[in-house]
Formats: sequence, structure tokens, C-alpha cells
Amino acid sequence: MSENLLDLVKTIRDRKNKDEDKSYTSSLLSGGLTKCIDKMQEEFGELTEALNDNSNVVHEAADTIYHLLVTLEVANIKFEDVLKELENRKNQSGIEEKNNRK
Repeated sequence: MSENLLDLVKTIRDRKNKDEDKSYTSSLLSGGLTKCIDKMQEEFGELTEALNDNSNVVHEAADTIYHLLVTLEVANIKFEDVLKELENRKNQSGIEEKNNRK
């Protein structure tokens, strides 16, 4: 399943050098971190509303994940590092993980 996400990350990375007039992803990437954060927050708001209304949740969840990945890319955070962090946490309870951050 993470292969789909890795493919999406590859596509996002490939769009870095594309014409921003022909690629929505490219236009987001060229807009910088603030633009991407704003868009990600907007999409999260739409997901929240969809969850509360129980409508269009899958579409809004996909939008939110996409915008998170674009934002991570603009921030130079590798999605592979996020996956490694999740892998490190899988044999640890959430409570234990949170306590270890203190």
C-alpha cells in the first residue's frame, strides 16, 4: 500500500522542474512553504467538515494526504524518513512513544 504513496511522492518530486502553468503540483511547489501550509490547512478543514457531515470523506482524505506530501517536499522532509519513523514506532505503544519525547 505504501507503494502508491511512494509513487505519488516520486510524481511530486518529478514536478519540481515542470512548468507551473501546466502542473498544479508544480505551482504549489514553486509557491513555497507558506502557500503549501495554507493549502494543507484548507484541505484539512475540508476533511474535518466532510467527516462531520459523513460526506465526500474519501475524496477529502486523498486531498489532505496529497497536500501533506507536497508540503513535506517543499520543507525538504523526505517521506521515506516519515515511513522509517512510523516503522520505529510500530512495536511501541503510543503512550510510551509520547512519554519518550519529553
